[in-house]
Amino acid sequence: MPDGSIKQSGAYWRHHGIRRVLSAERSADTPETQGMGRMAAISGSKTGSTHLWAGTNLIRPGAKTGAHHHGPLESIIYIVRGHALMRWGDRLEFITKAGPGDFFQVPPYVPHQELNASDTEELHCVLVRSGTEEVVVNIELDPVKEPEWV
Repeated sequence: MPDGSIKQSGAYWRHHGIRRVLSAERSADTPETQGMGRMAAISGSKTGSTHLWAGTNLIRPGAKTGAHHHGPLESIIYIVRGHALMRWGDRLEFITKAGPGDFFQVPPYVPHQELNASDTEELHCVLVRSGTEEVVVNIELDPVKEPEWV
């Protein structure tokens, strides 16, 4: 890959420039967590990404995911449609809510669980991670009954 100071020919950029990934090209070939439908769009193995993984997530009405974390990866979750509740902590003892246009930032190794706040509409999110391949560590824990709102 050239540095920014080197002018490249149009032929170079034709094959090494912008990469479009159509919705239909997303792949469900990614580690899963109970209660969600993750789809990979950008990854090292799929598109040659050198720094990021990106995809989408769908959570059905009233559903919640299993507790999990993403190892050393930092995650960004953008809410496209619907309303999400996010629980986190060693016993999922904290909770917050986000809606369309909002973001969650999830640090590495933080146990968390996504919940669809609606019993009638799907929750659609865009996911971006700081590594080129998906890391999902599903965990068993004993969640508190009443998490603290943050």
